[in-house]
Amino acid sequence: MPGTIATRLAELGLELPKAASPVANYVPFVVTGKLVFVSGQVPLVDGKPQFVGRLGDTVSVEEGYQAARRCGLNLLAQLSNACGGDLDRVRRVVKLGGFVACTPDFTQTPQVINGASDLMVEVFGDAGRHARAAVGAPALPLGVAVEVEAVFEIA
Repeated sequence: MPGTIATRLAELGLELPKAASPVANYVPFVVTGKLVFVSGQVPLVDGKPQFVGRLGDTVSVEEGYQAARRCGLNLLAQLSNACGGDLDRVRRVVKLGGFVACTPDFTQTPQVINGASDLMVEVFGDAGRHARAAVGAPALPLGVAVEVEAVFEIA
Protein backbone atom coordinates (compact mmCIF):
# COMPACT_ATOMS: atom_id res chain seq x y z
CA MET A 1 0.00 0.00 0.00
CA PRO A 2 1.43 3.41 -0.93
CA GLY A 3 2.40 5.76 1.85
CA THR A 4 0.67 9.01 2.71
CA ILE A 5 3.05 11.17 0.68
CA ALA A 6 2.93 8.82 -2.32
CA THR A 7 -0.87 9.02 -2.18
CA ARG A 8 -0.72 12.81 -1.92
CA LEU A 9 1.58 13.02 -4.97
CA ALA A 10 -0.86 10.86 -6.94
CA GLU A 11 -3.80 13.05 -5.84
CA LEU A 12 -1.89 16.08 -7.11
CA GLY A 13 -1.25 14.30 -10.41
CA LEU A 14 2.50 14.37 -9.80
CA GLU A 15 5.04 11.69 -10.58
CA LEU A 16 8.58 11.94 -9.29
CA PRO A 17 11.16 11.96 -12.05
CA LYS A 18 14.28 9.83 -12.00
CA ALA A 19 16.82 11.59 -9.80
CA ALA A 20 19.54 13.32 -11.83
CA SER A 21 23.16 12.26 -11.51
CA PRO A 22 25.68 14.91 -10.46
CA VAL A 23 27.29 16.82 -13.33
CA ALA A 24 30.41 17.87 -11.36
CA ASN A 25 32.37 16.94 -8.22
CA TYR A 26 29.59 16.70 -5.63
CA VAL A 27 27.01 14.23 -4.35
CA PRO A 28 23.26 14.68 -4.88
CA PHE A 29 22.51 14.65 -1.14
CA VAL A 30 24.13 14.23 2.25
CA VAL A 31 22.37 12.72 5.25
CA THR A 32 23.75 13.78 8.62
CA GLY A 33 21.81 12.96 11.75
CA LYS A 34 18.16 13.72 11.02
CA LEU A 35 18.92 16.20 8.25
CA VAL A 36 19.10 15.67 4.49
CA PHE A 37 20.91 18.35 2.49
CA VAL A 38 19.92 18.10 -1.17
CA SER A 39 22.26 19.70 -3.70
CA GLY A 40 20.85 22.35 -6.01
CA GLN A 41 18.46 20.97 -8.59
CA VAL A 42 17.77 22.59 -11.93
CA PRO A 43 14.65 22.14 -14.09
CA LEU A 44 15.67 18.99 -15.96
CA VAL A 45 13.08 16.89 -17.74
CA ASP A 46 14.34 13.52 -19.00
CA GLY A 47 17.88 14.78 -18.46
CA LYS A 48 17.39 17.88 -20.62
CA PRO A 49 17.41 21.45 -19.30
CA GLN A 50 14.09 23.29 -19.48
CA PHE A 51 13.34 26.99 -18.96
CA VAL A 52 16.63 28.25 -20.37
CA GLY A 53 17.22 31.99 -20.19
CA ARG A 54 16.90 34.82 -17.68
CA LEU A 55 13.98 36.36 -15.86
CA GLY A 56 13.45 39.96 -16.86
CA ASP A 57 14.62 39.04 -20.37
CA THR A 58 13.46 35.87 -22.16
CA VAL A 59 11.70 34.03 -19.29
CA SER A 60 8.41 35.23 -17.74
CA VAL A 61 7.61 35.12 -14.03
CA GLU A 62 5.04 32.35 -14.69
CA GLU A 63 7.65 30.31 -16.58
CA GLY A 64 10.11 30.93 -13.73
CA TYR A 65 7.48 29.71 -11.26
CA GLN A 66 7.04 26.51 -13.31
CA ALA A 67 10.83 26.10 -13.49
CA ALA A 68 11.04 26.35 -9.69
CA ARG A 69 8.22 23.82 -9.36
CA ARG A 70 10.18 21.41 -11.59
CA CYS A 71 13.25 22.00 -9.41
CA GLY A 72 11.05 21.10 -6.43
CA LEU A 73 10.02 17.81 -8.04
CA ASN A 74 13.67 17.06 -8.72
CA LEU A 75 14.48 17.83 -5.07
CA LEU A 76 11.79 15.36 -4.00
CA ALA A 77 13.27 12.70 -6.30
CA GLN A 78 16.66 13.11 -4.61
CA LEU A 79 15.00 13.16 -1.18
CA SER A 80 13.16 9.95 -2.00
CA ASN A 81 16.50 8.28 -2.76
CA ALA A 82 17.92 9.62 0.52
CA CYS A 83 14.92 8.11 2.36
CA GLY A 84 15.14 4.72 0.68
CA GLY A 85 12.01 5.50 -1.33
CA ASP A 86 9.89 6.34 1.74
CA LEU A 87 8.92 10.02 1.74
CA ASP A 88 6.75 9.37 4.81
CA ARG A 89 10.04 9.63 6.75
CA VAL A 90 10.04 13.39 6.07
CA ARG A 91 9.19 15.36 9.22
CA ARG A 92 9.76 18.86 7.90
CA VAL A 93 11.00 20.91 5.00
CA VAL A 94 13.54 23.03 6.87
CA LYS A 95 14.86 25.43 4.24
CA LEU A 96 14.90 26.12 0.52
CA GLY A 97 17.56 28.17 -1.21
CA GLY A 98 16.44 29.51 -4.56
CA PHE A 99 18.59 31.04 -7.27
CA VAL A 100 17.08 32.90 -10.21
CA ALA A 101 19.07 33.81 -13.33
CA CYS A 102 17.89 37.33 -14.02
CA THR A 103 18.63 40.80 -15.27
CA PRO A 104 20.12 43.22 -12.69
CA ASP A 105 16.81 45.08 -12.31
CA PHE A 106 14.61 41.97 -11.80
CA THR A 107 13.00 42.07 -8.33
CA GLN A 108 10.44 39.23 -8.40
CA THR A 109 12.72 36.39 -7.27
CA PRO A 110 10.37 35.53 -4.35
CA GLN A 111 7.43 35.03 -6.72
CA VAL A 112 9.55 32.73 -8.90
CA ILE A 113 10.80 30.56 -6.01
CA ASN A 114 7.21 30.25 -4.77
CA GLY A 115 6.95 27.52 -7.41
CA ALA A 116 9.10 25.26 -5.23
CA SER A 117 7.71 26.56 -1.93
CA ASP A 118 4.09 26.06 -2.96
CA LEU A 119 4.90 22.50 -4.07
CA MET A 120 6.42 21.63 -0.67
CA VAL A 121 3.30 22.87 1.14
CA GLU A 122 1.02 21.02 -1.30
CA VAL A 123 2.91 17.77 -0.72
CA PHE A 124 3.75 17.96 3.00
CA GLY A 125 1.07 20.31 4.38
CA ASP A 126 2.20 22.36 7.40
CA ALA A 127 5.43 20.33 7.55
CA GLY A 128 6.21 21.79 4.13
CA ARG A 129 6.41 25.38 5.46
CA HIS A 130 10.05 26.39 5.55
CA ALA A 131 12.66 29.11 5.85
CA ARG A 132 13.88 30.35 2.48
CA ALA A 133 16.17 32.52 0.42
CA ALA A 134 15.41 33.76 -3.11
CA VAL A 135 18.46 35.28 -4.76
CA GLY A 136 19.10 36.71 -8.21
CA ALA A 137 22.16 35.56 -10.15
CA PRO A 138 23.68 36.55 -13.50
CA ALA A 139 23.82 32.93 -14.75
CA LEU A 140 23.11 29.38 -13.61
CA PRO A 141 24.33 25.92 -14.73
CA LEU A 142 23.28 24.82 -18.22
CA GLY A 143 21.81 28.27 -18.83
CA VAL A 144 18.65 27.45 -16.85
CA ALA A 145 16.54 30.15 -15.23
CA VAL A 146 16.21 28.59 -11.75
CA GLU A 147 18.07 26.34 -9.30
CA VAL A 148 16.79 25.28 -5.87
CA GLU A 149 18.55 23.49 -2.99
CA ALA A 150 16.95 22.21 0.19
CA VAL A 151 17.34 20.92 3.72
CA PHE A 152 14.84 18.38 5.09
CA GLU A 153 14.38 16.76 8.51
CA ILE A 154 13.66 13.03 8.44
CA ALA A 155 12.81 10.33 10.97
